[in-house]
Amino acid sequence: MRPRQPASFYIDGIRAGDRLVLSRAITLVESHRPDDQALAQAVLEGVLAFAPTDTIRVGITGVPGVGKSTFIEAFGTYLTGIGKRLAVLAVDPTSQRSGGSILGDKTRMETLSVNPQAYIRPSPAGDSLGGVAHRTRETMLLCEAAGFDTILVETVGVGQSETLVHGMVDFFLLLMLAGAGDELQGMKRGIMELADALAITKADGDNAAAARRARVEYENALHLFPPTPTGWQPPVLTCSALTNAGIADLWATIEQHQVRMTATQRDGVSERTCHRQRQALDWFRTLLRQRIERQFFGQPGLREQVQQLEQQVQAGDLLPTRAVEQLVGKAI
Repeated sequence: MRPRQPASFYIDGIRAGDRLVLSRAITLVESHRPDDQALAQAVLEGVLAFAPTDTIRVGITGVPGVGKSTFIEAFGTYLTGIGKRLAVLAVDPTSQRSGGSILGDKTRMETLSVNPQAYIRPSPAGDSLGGVAHRTRETMLLCEAAGFDTILVETVGVGQSETLVHGMVDFFLLLMLAGAGDELQGMKRGIMELADALAITKADGDNAAAARRARVEYENALHLFPPTPTGWQPPVLTCSALTNAGIADLWATIEQHQVRMTATQRDGVSERTCHRQRQALDWFRTLLRQRIERQFFGQPGLREQVQQLEQQVQAGDLLPTRAVEQLVGKAI
């Protein structure tokens, strides 16, 4: 393993916009080694002071096959074309059988991967829920400190814990397909309520008419949902990564949303600031739960006790609730 450098090496490199150092710092943050985690914490604390707060974080999700990577290729190329410095955090699913990930997003974003104004970082989802890597928040902070003003987080797809994505971005974009059966049939209310905008992809050629019909159906469905605290009504747009139609409109929508979030005040504080503060609190609580879990299961002999209780529960000799009480009582 390559020897680790002192924290100042990573901090200075990130401040200078060195992509190689940034990548090494992200690898450090993603590491599970205790010594790496201590060093990563020092790096994060070092960059926190100069990380900007006016960046825009966009979460992008959608069902498999909706064309997330192709969309990001077109959307990212547009953003860099108007002067944005873009970081794409592409999360690949981890195999539950082998524990491996393909991490092939750079091969799917050929143009963007060689764009000097863009940085693509594929990461494995691991055992984290919601299709996000276990250190996505920290990675966003490092990218922002390195000078990237727009962060796109591509998730592996819509899942039961997709709220995790919403809890770490400023704008949540849900990509949908048209012409794949009854569009409203597979619509999950929870995900729809979280979305700040919907985009019907592949709205070109023979699919353009189906995309327009789907847009009307989704617009009608969204009117049934209660308004957001800012009064923002999530729009439904159509776009094509092939022709770039609708790509500029999507970015304009994101900017309008951020203006609304900034203008809406709550006790003298903008809704955008309140949203970031809630995210920081969620981050703290997530890390706290992870630390407590590691310490709990790290106690000597505890895993053996868990295995014995699991055998009794599996055999039907012990109720799961009683097993938990016994385990927690012994641990405390």
